[in-house]
Amino acid sequence: MTTTRRNFLSSAAAAAALPVASSAIAETSTAITAAVPFTFCLNASTIREQTQDIRQQIRIAADAGYDGIEPWMRHLTQYVEAGGSLSDLSKMISDAGLTVESAIGFAQWIADDPERRKKGLEDAKRDMDILAQIGGLRIAAPPTGATKGPKLDLFVVAERYRTLLEIGDETGVVPQLEVWGHSVNLSRLGESVMVCVEASHPKACLLPDVYHIFKGGSEFGGLALLHDAAIHAFHMNDYPNSPSRAEMNDSHRVYPGDGIAPLTEILNMIGGHGRSVVLSLELFNRDYWKQDALEVAKTGLAKMKAAVAAAG
Repeated sequence: MTTTRRNFLSSAAAAAALPVASSAIAETSTAITAAVPFTFCLNASTIREQTQDIRQQIRIAADAGYDGIEPWMRHLTQYVEAGGSLSDLSKMISDAGLTVESAIGFAQWIADDPERRKKGLEDAKRDMDILAQIGGLRIAAPPTGATKGPKLDLFVVAERYRTLLEIGDETGVVPQLEVWGHSVNLSRLGESVMVCVEASHPKACLLPDVYHIFKGGSEFGGLALLHDAAIHAFHMNDYPNSPSRAEMNDSHRVYPGDGIAPLTEILNMIGGHGRSVVLSLELFNRDYWKQDALEVAKTGLAKMKAAVAAAG
């Protein structure tokens, strides 16, 4: 579909339907007001080079003091293919006092090629079925399969995301549209918001990330418009002063508070407002991968909590 000026204006009007606080911009400098605005989750990427054993990742998250874990689907699949029981894993997670707030998958639900997209949706359903069996609540939906090549029509992307959401309805797992700063498609916060709005599904939501918002070139201020059910989970990290935005990649992510991201403003924009957001530590730092996994997990949690305290 061709995006005409009329279509653009109509989509902008629809965007106003997204839950928005009338004084959102003024509120960005106020303290977080919800009683429990954040819970803390460990994304397995942070310790993936130390261990890809999902059972060990669970133990590390629990021992470090996290509320939840965000596993990678490839690690869950490895566990199942090796003969692991999902019911046993579910009990292990529950006994550890953890929840599976989200998971990282790379199904090509957005791909332009019909066959690749069909396969991507099948992969997504398989992933969601696995997650549902261990109590998983959500799964990341990045633009895998469209990170290169042509710029896709956002209205078409919205249709494809709605299809993914409908699969989520069948499985009980919510796919979160993930902003990917390095991608040709969905690199900007505004593009991703539009897709959520135009999908016109009650469970449409975003999975933002400090690094990816910066990498994609968006300003953080737009987060102030996204209240209520627009964000359930948020990938926490930070980025240094150098290299430049263009040269920066995933490996440059650092602990929250060790970089220059405006974390206080970000946390005050996404926290409170009567909701609780999951802060998931997602790092790909090669230096951290060389260190003890439990110490990395503990350090990351302490720094996330310090950032929240500073925002409060």
